[in-house]
Amino acid sequence: MTRYETAPRVSVRPGSRPEGPLSSLSSAVRPKQWLKNTLVGGAPLAAGSLFVPSVLGHEALTFVALCLASSAGYLVNDVLDIAKDRVHPTKRRRPVASGALSPRLALVASGMLAAAALLVGTALVSVGVGLVLVLYLALTVGYSLGLKRLSVFDLGLVSAAFVLRAVAGGVAAPVPLTEWFLIVASFGALFVVAGKRYADVLQREEGTGQSWAVVPYTVSYLRFVWSLAATATVVGYFIWSFDVGAVRGHSSVWAEVSVAPFVLAVLRYATTVDRGAAGSPEDVLLRDRGLQLLVLLWLVSFGIAADVLG
Repeated sequence: MTRYETAPRVSVRPGSRPEGPLSSLSSAVRPKQWLKNTLVGGAPLAAGSLFVPSVLGHEALTFVALCLASSAGYLVNDVLDIAKDRVHPTKRRRPVASGALSPRLALVASGMLAAAALLVGTALVSVGVGLVLVLYLALTVGYSLGLKRLSVFDLGLVSAAFVLRAVAGGVAAPVPLTEWFLIVASFGALFVVAGKRYADVLQREEGTGQSWAVVPYTVSYLRFVWSLAATATVVGYFIWSFDVGAVRGHSSVWAEVSVAPFVLAVLRYATTVDRGAAGSPEDVLLRDRGLQLLVLLWLVSFGIAADVLG
């Protein structure tokens, strides 16, 4: 018996019907989290070239490749964390942890998804995108194998996975990745990741009796991290908005206007982080209508600025 099969399975609720392998697999690849892969459009949007037909086609293929690669990583993580997930209040319902999907089938599917991601990224987009995908897969597998247990490094690794999505989009376009773009992407990712960890640790502080965070951070430390990251994200974006016009030789009021919805969106998300309810960023974005409105306003102003400056 392998080590990931030692924990007891979660019992099926009375009256519920067990899912078939295909249905379980479709749930295990976490399609809701594919929303994170829309970060591929960030760099070409900033460069004003996202809606050029050839660029849009490459971005769409890169998005598909990242969805395949991220799902491959989720399956590996679920297999390696099966024992811990089975005693988690919500993760125990995941197909692998609940026994609806066997670890062997999950690993086979993971290998196939990873191969498909590399094929799409390399053959249909570019070798550069393929290399980014290799780095992304190596990072996610290394994280699942044990790097997530290293304090601070785990925050950096998950943040790097977010940034690599944006980098892949820039390589696919291809467009140059400016220092300010990378600064905003990196600290924005750290803000989101620290918010996730903050929600985990609050479970322990509120008396649930167990912390589901892999690394035992304190609430005060994570509050410092996400506050620092949010500040750096806002300052980086603020400087970019006033610097980009000078770089292009003229000013763009729309780049400066985009600061307002961007900052308000960060503040809106911070209220969710502060409540300890940002454990699932994709759920926050899908449910928070106020945040959606701010993101839409930012996209409009940012898109106009990018088009004007392009």
